[in-house]
Amino acid sequence: MTRVIVVGAGVVGLACAVRLLESGHRVDVLARDLPLETTSSVAAAFWYPYRAFPQERVTAWAATAYAEFVGLAGEEHSGVRMVTGTEYLHRRQPDPWWISAVPSLARESALPDGYADGWSFTTPIIEMPIYLGWLIERIEALGGTITRLNLSALPTGSCPVVNCAGLGARFLGSDKSVVPVSGQTVLVEQVGLARWSLDESGPTYVVPRSCDIVIGGTADEGEWNRTPSPEAARAILDRATRLVPALEGAKVLRHKVGLRPVRPAVRVERVGDVVHCYGHGGAGVTLSWGAADEVVRLLERD
Repeated sequence: MTRVIVVGAGVVGLACAVRLLESGHRVDVLARDLPLETTSSVAAAFWYPYRAFPQERVTAWAATAYAEFVGLAGEEHSGVRMVTGTEYLHRRQPDPWWISAVPSLARESALPDGYADGWSFTTPIIEMPIYLGWLIERIEALGGTITRLNLSALPTGSCPVVNCAGLGARFLGSDKSVVPVSGQTVLVEQVGLARWSLDESGPTYVVPRSCDIVIGGTADEGEWNRTPSPEAARAILDRATRLVPALEGAKVLRHKVGLRPVRPAVRVERVGDVVHCYGHGGAGVTLSWGAADEVVRLLERD
């Protein structure tokens, strides 16, 4: 049994910890922010490859994660459900580059005014507070640990390290190519909505969960501020209500802002005893299990 330190307790770090534990390693997760304090906890978290590159690797990781979430949707208390919805497009477009990662995708003919195209498919929706709790329980049941520790650098020593620090890799790994892209969301009461909706311009998304609806959003590159903007919230609500009129008058419950760790390309590679796994942009949940499987392969390649 090899001891492995995973740095970072967001959804990618936790998925890597689970896969490493399942492979027989002893795993200790170290992180400044505990899971429910991370950007992952803010995510609307429906499966969709967003702001993550390169396309070929992202599609493969996303397909692996999609299949994993299908299985988890049948597991009680996982927080995962399979939900059908539609992405609306302002002009006719070819099939999305990630189409091979989903079992089926159908062109939508009934479109609201202002849209020229669209496609519908079934995708996992992950309720992050529940799902992060499920991941924590899974790690603990397998004998892993999660410890709050504010590191000034990646650990060095006799055991391998998996760097899942997300935006923190900008400092821990001296990787200035990782930049924040802030995303603001508004949580409103559940008004009986059963389908998700997406208009990538904005972006504008409406993601129904069991007790609320997550609507968004913003994509402000280089913005570190995590204080919700009232002006942005009003714009989000206006766009979302135009897309889904049933939201009109829905009670606002909370406002949240998360910082997506965006990089020109997701970094999943091994350098000596360190396996880097960060820069997943707005697709951390979407790529988590596929990236985690690759981390295990890289760690065990010798």
